[in-house]
Amino acid sequence: MTDALAPLRLRDYRRLWSGTLLSNLGDGATWTALSWMAIVHGDAAALGFLGLCYTAPVIGGGALVGPLLDRFDRRRVLVADCVLRGLAVASVPAAAALGPVRLWHLYVVAAVYGLLKIVPLGAVPAMLPDLVPPRQLTRAAALESVSLGVGRILGPVVGGALIPLTGAHAVLLVDAASYAALALAALALRLPYRRAAAPAETAPSGGWRPVVSLLRGDGVLLAITVGFGLFNLAMGMLLVLEPWFAHDRFSGGSGLLGLILAVSGAANLAGSLITGMLPPADRQMLRIGVLQAVAGGSLLLLLVPSLPIVLTGLVLCNLLSTPMTVSSQALRLARIPDALRGRTLILMRTAMNATTPMGTALAGPLLAAGAHGFLIVLMTLCAAVPGLWLVHAYRTTSFGTELGVTEHRRLRRPGRLHPLRPLRPLRLRRSTPDAHHV
Repeated sequence: MTDALAPLRLRDYRRLWSGTLLSNLGDGATWTALSWMAIVHGDAAALGFLGLCYTAPVIGGGALVGPLLDRFDRRRVLVADCVLRGLAVASVPAAAALGPVRLWHLYVVAAVYGLLKIVPLGAVPAMLPDLVPPRQLTRAAALESVSLGVGRILGPVVGGALIPLTGAHAVLLVDAASYAALALAALALRLPYRRAAAPAETAPSGGWRPVVSLLRGDGVLLAITVGFGLFNLAMGMLLVLEPWFAHDRFSGGSGLLGLILAVSGAANLAGSLITGMLPPADRQMLRIGVLQAVAGGSLLLLLVPSLPIVLTGLVLCNLLSTPMTVSSQALRLARIPDALRGRTLILMRTAMNATTPMGTALAGPLLAAGAHGFLIVLMTLCAAVPGLWLVHAYRTTSFGTELGVTEHRRLRRPGRLHPLRPLRPLRLRRSTPDAHHV
């Protein structure tokens, strides 16, 4: 645990992580408050449209925000996002003080949130290489995942507890305060401000062209994007399967659904903490492939008509998929050039997350046709087969120098070094010709 929390000893990283954690908690509480107001002032259709406004604009936001993160100082872009979203959520309690809140107002606030949601998801990891040494990138990425997990788990709990005490409108004021905390944390970072890139470097005609060329030329980044996109396709199917398990297969109602979601969220959080305790790996892609293959294969347990076994499968999938994601994040940060980091991270995350609604749309008709067994097998194949391919393709490829593995070993095991024996450099073996194209 001491190693997992090591990046928090760095002042700048600790400030950014603390602000991000508060903002994630506020975001979780805000969705609870917005959805509650939508169902109170409208109906189920209003709640569904609110959800669409809350999630769909992220694709357009990625195209808008990506070039900004590479052209301007990333802290300033993050602060601008905090100001805009903070004002948006604060407008709801301000309007409530003057009269009843309209549904269209909630839709606008949700759309603003969805449009700018990608900013911290791209800006925060893009700044990590400037805040922590290479040997701590994996732990820093793990702590970022922890803050996201805590926000997803505790944010709705905080919002649900505050609504009967203060009202849903006051919950949005809490979120506005969390945006202010993140903005202050970003402004307090003691890093030299990045020079704004020339307009020609981020012009519409070539803004995304170097990013696409990078992904096409770097087999590692392309393999991560495709493999994780297929894994998220399976996770979209799982989003539909979880309520189906609670309602139809085990007849447990909303209480059982809450238990299933809580168990999955807790396993995700545990996976983030465990990842921070693991040392960097020489063969990082091999580790990612093994984790993805086992996490995807554990979904076969969902075929067994037993609730404990189904919960075991969900725990294994969520517990192992988080270290897989964190390990890939550290490798991405080490391989992507700084001038392209914002756009590349945004494009990769947008592409990988875009497959989730596809899986959701596919799962509904299959369940309606009674083909839940086929759906589970298809979900397992989508999740596990890319991991098996990664194991085969990168089983002998070392990424140690990129992730500071050699330096990490020297710092962690100084007593094992012979005082008169020089250190031998790490030998790299490439299994594919494009493994180190960057």
